[in-house]
Amino acid sequence: MFTTLKPQIISILGSKKDLDSKLQELCDLLKKKVDHYDWVGFYFKNGQKEELKLGPYAGAPTDHTIIPFGKGICGQVAVSNQNFVVPDVKAQDNYIACSITVKSEIVVPLFVNGENIGQIDIDSNTLDPFTEEDERFLEFVNGEVAKIL
Repeated sequence: MFTTLKPQIISILGSKKDLDSKLQELCDLLKKKVDHYDWVGFYFKNGQKEELKLGPYAGAPTDHTIIPFGKGICGQVAVSNQNFVVPDVKAQDNYIACSITVKSEIVVPLFVNGENIGQIDIDSNTLDPFTEEDERFLEFVNGEVAKIL
């Protein structure tokens, strides 16, 4: 499935649309095409502040538009610069609940010139659906996004 999505992602990101439109279309595509992706969004470093700001996303609205570094899964990835796969969010002490239906989460940092400038965040209403294949795919997605930033 991920193999068939890669050319579509390259096409979306190579379009003449503005950045936010491209990222929105990408989020919409991933949410629609990957069954266990129930919320797909980008968070970006908010200027020089030690916080993340919500960018384009697809899924239920969230109150978490600003996330301090270190807080929640996204905030931890902003500090660690490492992928974070959470098979069961109930087992995480430092978790920010976006919805009672979310059971698992994966966050993959987005690097530009070696600097962590944001991340893609995926929530799933399925317990433990994320595999190493999801991680590699989302690293590919972020690599392609980095080319247009």
